[in-house]
Amino acid sequence: MTTVWLIGGTSESRLLAQGLVKRGVECVVTVTTEPARSLYATYPGLTVWVGKLKGSSLDEFTRSHDISVILDTSHPWAVKISQLAIAFSECSQIPYLRYERPPVTDDSGSSQIVTLDSFATLVSGDYLTDQRVFLTVGYQRLPLFQPWQHQATLFARVLPSAKSIQIAQEAGFTSDRLIAIRPPIPEALELALWQHWQISLVVTKASGNAGGEAIKRQLCDRLGIPLITITRPKMSYPQQTEDIEEAIEFCLSHVI
Repeated sequence: MTTVWLIGGTSESRLLAQGLVKRGVECVVTVTTEPARSLYATYPGLTVWVGKLKGSSLDEFTRSHDISVILDTSHPWAVKISQLAIAFSECSQIPYLRYERPPVTDDSGSSQIVTLDSFATLVSGDYLTDQRVFLTVGYQRLPLFQPWQHQATLFARVLPSAKSIQIAQEAGFTSDRLIAIRPPIPEALELALWQHWQISLVVTKASGNAGGEAIKRQLCDRLGIPLITITRPKMSYPQQTEDIEEAIEFCLSHVI
């Protein structure tokens, strides 16, 4: 039987990997860091590959692992690996499916939620002035907020890695305005942190329930503070689904 290349790094990818190997399908999951590897349980037929793939190395990677199908479960904001996989799928004729985690739907009509189309719109506007802002946007985007360090009081949550902490500090975040912790974050801890820092505005990415977006919406509504949500990057996928079982069946139909 051939192998599924599962582009990982999300909680859904762990569920899909488990579901595939339990059905007897061999699966190689690609992640970019060693901490991400440790999140996957050990199963017969499951390989976790750590590193950053490039277009020049994909042909060798897929041949060495006997890949017959690509299941993209990467984070909604990890557009580069999705673009790479789609392009490779088209030229190699290897079937590709995107598992896209469902967006958070909010029918409450809350006036606390502000949706913006980009980080550029946020930092070029006047949304942050004189606010105590909690940023849950990933360490890579913290440098965008460096010019705001003297116009607002900024706090950030980052992953517990030396690289993320270093980039945050270089962007002007002092140790008393940083917390390094790996999601998911319990609601009680989230609430306590916001209250301790006296947060008046929260900024997050539209990352779905698995990214904790729903909890942030609920807490902002409860505390009466605004939540700014940055919409997902626009991507055109050849095929996609929000159903985990459908994604597994797609893989089963293409392994030999």
